[in-house]
Amino acid sequence: MENDLAYVLFTEEQLRQRVSEMGRAITEKYAGTEPVFVGVLKGSFVFMADLVRAVDLRCSVDFMAVSSYGSGTVSSGAVEITKDLSQDIAGRHVVIVEDILDSGRTLSYLVGYLQNRKPASIAIYTLLDKPDRRAAEVILEMSGFVIPDEFVVGYGLDYAERYRNLPYIGVLKPEIYQ
Repeated sequence: MENDLAYVLFTEEQLRQRVSEMGRAITEKYAGTEPVFVGVLKGSFVFMADLVRAVDLRCSVDFMAVSSYGSGTVSSGAVEITKDLSQDIAGRHVVIVEDILDSGRTLSYLVGYLQNRKPASIAIYTLLDKPDRRAAEVILEMSGFVIPDEFVVGYGLDYAERYRNLPYIGVLKPEIYQ
């Protein structure tokens, strides 16, 4: 798998340190409350596992599966919810955990969808922010790293369901996905 990468963008240590910082910020922001963390599958699962362990609060965890990519590398723009929440979020502080903010279409749709359920608040925490690709307005509470417009894999992020198990984030060589 490593031969498919142009280079490593973020090491295991850089990820561990930044996720820890994000966890402390969430602990401080939501002190005295019990937020519900909503992971956007599949890409967020590694980041979310590490993030919730870095949070020192009572909280609950749920997941949604939302698709706008299919098997491609560029968002189709059509958002489909393939797995919904299993708990009520009315009156709860919702912390959406996403692996990467790219076009913003999926997260913009998801925020609107969840707001209809009357949560106390919704905040987005994403590991990676790729602002050069933004096509929809999304307000982030915090991102781990701002990245260039390159195709990244590892630490939960994939290409065609591969590379999620890399413990770091790397840039995939273009010849792999073109």
